[in-house]
Amino acid sequence: MTVGEEREALPGERSGCLAEMEEERLEVPPRDAYDIPLSILEVGCSGKFELITQPVKKDVVLPLTTLPHGLPPFAVDLLTEAEMHFLSDPEKLLLHHFENSQKIWPREKCVDALYQMDVTPVHSTLQVERNQTTGELLGYKEVLLEDTGLSVKNSLSLQRPPGPPTQSVRGSSTNYPFWPGGLEEPNLDLIQTVGHLEEDIDFENDLLSVPPGWKKGMDFRQTEQNTAPGLLNLTHLIGAMDDFNLGGSSDEEEEKKVPSVETKPSIPRTNSLEEIVLQGVSAAAAAPASMKQEDPVMEKEQWAVPVNITTPVDDFYKRIPEPAFRWPFEPDVFQKQAILRLESHDSVFVAAHTSAGKTVVAEYAIALSQKHMTRTIYTSPIKALSNQKFRDFKNTFKDVGLLTGDVQLYPDASCLIMTTEILRSMLYNGSDLIRDLEWVIFDEVHYVNDAERGVVWEEVLIMLPDHVNLILLSATVPNTLEFADWIGRIKQKKIYVISTTKRPVPLEHHLYTGNSQKTQNEIFLLLDAQGNFLTKGHYAAVEAKKERASKHSQTFGAKQPGHFGGTGQDKSVWLSLIDMLHKKDNLPIVAFTFSRNRCDENANMLTTVDLTSSVEKSEIHVFFQKCISRLKGTDRELPQVRQMVGLLKRGIGVHHSGILPILKEVIEMLFSRGLVKVLFATETFAMGVNMPARTVVFDTIRKHDGVSFRDLTPGEYIQMAGRAGRRGLDTTGTVIILCKAGVHEMADLHKMMLGKPTLLQSQFRLTYTMILNLLRVEALRVEDVMKRSFSEFHTRKDTKAYERQIQELTRHLANFEVECTGQLSDLESYYITVRELLYTRASLQKKILESMAGMKALSPGRVVVVKTQRHRNALGVILQVSGGRSFTTLVLCEARQGEEEEVQETSAAPTPQQLLTHKLFLPEGPCGHTVEQLGPEDLGSVTVKTLRINTDRIIDDFKKRQIPRFRNDPPGASVTTATQELLRLAEASPEGIASLDPVSELQLKDLDLVDGYTRARRLEQTLVGFTCVHSPKFAIEYGRMHERMTMKDELERLRFLVSDQSLMLLPEYEQRVEVLKRSQYLDSSCAVQLKGRVACEISNHELLVTEMVMENVLTELQPEEIVSLLSCLVFQQKTQVEPELNEILRQGVQRIRDVAERIATLQRECGLRESVEDYVEQFKFGLVEVVYEWAQGVVSVRFSAHQGAPGRRQGEGAGSEGSGLCNTEPGWGRGLGRAASDPSPLLTALRGDHPADRRAGGDHRALHPAAE
Repeated sequence: MTVGEEREALPGERSGCLAEMEEERLEVPPRDAYDIPLSILEVGCSGKFELITQPVKKDVVLPLTTLPHGLPPFAVDLLTEAEMHFLSDPEKLLLHHFENSQKIWPREKCVDALYQMDVTPVHSTLQVERNQTTGELLGYKEVLLEDTGLSVKNSLSLQRPPGPPTQSVRGSSTNYPFWPGGLEEPNLDLIQTVGHLEEDIDFENDLLSVPPGWKKGMDFRQTEQNTAPGLLNLTHLIGAMDDFNLGGSSDEEEEKKVPSVETKPSIPRTNSLEEIVLQGVSAAAAAPASMKQEDPVMEKEQWAVPVNITTPVDDFYKRIPEPAFRWPFEPDVFQKQAILRLESHDSVFVAAHTSAGKTVVAEYAIALSQKHMTRTIYTSPIKALSNQKFRDFKNTFKDVGLLTGDVQLYPDASCLIMTTEILRSMLYNGSDLIRDLEWVIFDEVHYVNDAERGVVWEEVLIMLPDHVNLILLSATVPNTLEFADWIGRIKQKKIYVISTTKRPVPLEHHLYTGNSQKTQNEIFLLLDAQGNFLTKGHYAAVEAKKERASKHSQTFGAKQPGHFGGTGQDKSVWLSLIDMLHKKDNLPIVAFTFSRNRCDENANMLTTVDLTSSVEKSEIHVFFQKCISRLKGTDRELPQVRQMVGLLKRGIGVHHSGILPILKEVIEMLFSRGLVKVLFATETFAMGVNMPARTVVFDTIRKHDGVSFRDLTPGEYIQMAGRAGRRGLDTTGTVIILCKAGVHEMADLHKMMLGKPTLLQSQFRLTYTMILNLLRVEALRVEDVMKRSFSEFHTRKDTKAYERQIQELTRHLANFEVECTGQLSDLESYYITVRELLYTRASLQKKILESMAGMKALSPGRVVVVKTQRHRNALGVILQVSGGRSFTTLVLCEARQGEEEEVQETSAAPTPQQLLTHKLFLPEGPCGHTVEQLGPEDLGSVTVKTLRINTDRIIDDFKKRQIPRFRNDPPGASVTTATQELLRLAEASPEGIASLDPVSELQLKDLDLVDGYTRARRLEQTLVGFTCVHSPKFAIEYGRMHERMTMKDELERLRFLVSDQSLMLLPEYEQRVEVLKRSQYLDSSCAVQLKGRVACEISNHELLVTEMVMENVLTELQPEEIVSLLSCLVFQQKTQVEPELNEILRQGVQRIRDVAERIATLQRECGLRESVEDYVEQFKFGLVEVVYEWAQGVVSVRFSAHQGAPGRRQGEGAGSEGSGLCNTEPGWGRGLGRAASDPSPLLTALRGDHPADRRAGGDHRALHPAAE
């Protein structure tokens, strides 16, 4: 139908035709010749359109326009943009229907989808066979392919194909990680070796029939199959053929019979049976001796190789004619040694002072990876260091990227800078970026001592694959070789340790006592550049302080001037110090203050200080305005921003965690340019940030570590003081300690300046995220990761030696036999009973002597039975008790003058009579005596007898007779009387004197002691029933049994040391697994369930967040309410002001506390030590009100008064960086609020680092326009 015919048609016919056309259009979507030609024409710039029904030529592009180049670009209004972005995009619709986002819609069944399956990978290929000489084609043969069917979801091998490109950097929680380097991969030999140690399995009765996670399984019971008559069952025929043997030839039978004949040992000809027994004993005794001799002395494995840096490397450029990177200066010796090791593709550990040039090694590794077309990852503990390294390396190498919480800048770059937490997440999530990784640079490795985040370093070092080499940069620590040996042992590669204590710019440490223009030159040298501690400098500072105090008391009275703690006093100290340093040209200054409020106060009170010229002021103004142009108009009017402009123009800066991240970066860049002359900073600024100054000033040497106030440790002081002295600019660096309230003690200063830095210690601990990430991969075991932690290093470093000893002992134990037949059939039971009896008696004796009643009984005059190497059941009397652990005792002995008494050997085979009766020692001739110092273990028993003696006279008389000229004098009357009394008691009761009963006489009611006493009596009664003691071979075979049981005990000890049971964290691991099982994160077979996979996406407080998500705690809340409640996960400061919350927020806070209390109660029930109160109190809601207003879009100025609230406690270290939530741009809050309403973005937001990291990424784009 044409257009003219349509105009002539009747209205009814027209509507019918149009309906038919609509049906035809719906049925046949493609255009054809019968469709109505319609097109649109744009008229001018007004945005009007006209409908054209004429046919359009083929070459004309729709829509048509009257302008030659179409409409000019124009800005879409916000309403239209919001509709296009959110309402037109189906992926964004869930944000506006968050109340339904967690509901389930039934999906339609599609039977055809069952027929679609992946193509089975080919397991073999054809290989060409050729003549090696002529190359002639001989044929083809089929060769099996390895590693087929691998993917990121089922393999830990590097041979697996890459995953989706979108997961190449971050990976996915469903991916398998790559196999950790140094961990033995499960091969056939290892499986067979482990199989011998496991218990035998009955494959008929012990097989499981239901797989883990299944409700039904398989029935392995054999059932008879009914076959039709006349048909043969092929399976039965094949099974019958298995037992059919045709037999071998007669020759084969004879060969098999020969080795089966056992040669019996011949009995040697002797005159008596006693000689035969003795020969057997001597041969058995020689066996363990020969075992020790044959055991080869294995050299101790040395994985840490110290490098000598005392001799210069003269042939450096001969060995490396074309270095990958060149510097404008000549590298130091230790830097050249490290570069040589990098060229050899070795791992290095560089320990040097701050500003010594460790970054040179990192720069060469980055350049080397670019030369090799590989990748390098640079990890840092804090964002401030990441920011600076990104700027420096970006200017040097260009191809540098940055990864923070959810911001990626140049993720495809050859060098990526990130925090260690990001790298840990990439390793667990199987990022394909790891494939191309050649170097991982760990800066500030001594941060492994951090109690909260140190475990991350150990996890990363354990999980890195084998092909990745390590570069560890650290300050000087005492145990670098030990730490490097641990890393080399777990990675099975040599670690070359390069350590230097030389400081490129020596430091001079001073005490400053000035507080005015008159006393501004009162600065006293305490530690010179050569490291000499000058006590006269300390005395001079003390005298100067005393003199000023006395003048003040003469003028204003005896009252002290407020302990120098007022604001006015601090201002005068800083004014005089800055004026003195400015005159001496010792600027710039970094003033370390361990309180954020004190940093702000010190900077604000210097209103009269102006250290910049007009040119510098102009440069600061232009740079500052350019950097903050990214902020919104309202944010530019924040009091902190306006205040910082005024401070910076006068050359004063403030750097701490309460400052906006963009302002901190501006301050860092201005300081590096030399435009900031005085910088008040917290300890975080010294953590690896390479921004040295001419002078470092300590406002105080005491800090709050989160628990209490304490002095700085040597490591902390050296880290901060090392910022003084600019290499190439200053001959010496100046360190000044302010003495406001008084001069610090000399011992404290000496310990802080010259003490040994803190040892590198393991902070390894188990987290639920670690456990779940490892349990979701069947090939990896949590126990293997625990074995390789630094905390288990000392107990696990000799594992291989233990395994060799286990093999040797097992072999000798199999060949070591003890006769246990006839009368000796109960020999082993007798030996076990005797050993248990002796152990029980020793335990009882120890508990008695440690009790108060036992100590009272062991008073002077108490008669005891002494059992030592020299005395066998000899009576003695206590003369003196020293400290409750040493007893001066008079003991009976043989009367032999000038001769050493023979050591009486303990009977090798104790009989029941010897064990049940304590036959006392009686001298064969004249009775002698001696006075000895005995310990509790030397007292065999405490008798019921006491003697009245003069202890002082006995001790004095014995000491006198020890002098050579009085040695032959007869003993005194008191000594003779005591000796005769002891001899009389021994002769009266030769079978032993009754001992004090611990229950009835000492009144000891301890349950363990009473139980041990009863057990000892029961064991004594069973001794008389053994028949082995009547055998003539009892003594010999008992000795052999003792030797065999000793070997067996040693074998059990070694097996325990190499087993998982010896792990210190194993009980806690089992407790945490029980928590996960009872919370349904794991099933009974430790398979990760849905809740466990959700928790794998979260790095901190994973249980609490997962429970909130799975219980729909956040579903009914608005985005602003969600983000405000989630602030409890990052806010850590204790606040005394209770926030004003509406009813919904109060209910949300209570629900979160209820969930936390339920988790804490479950942990306590499973055995974990953390109390319920401590677990619940760690979630603080002091920031909820501020974040709620902020997320609602309230102007930032209205709540900027709260900027001192967020963050950590004063003086806290690197972890406090970026914790100032309310100082962040308000748009982030609205963005997180939108993300919080969608479960998937919520998990994404909670996976990364601290939320402030996301703000830091935005600042980078603001400061680097090229990054856009």
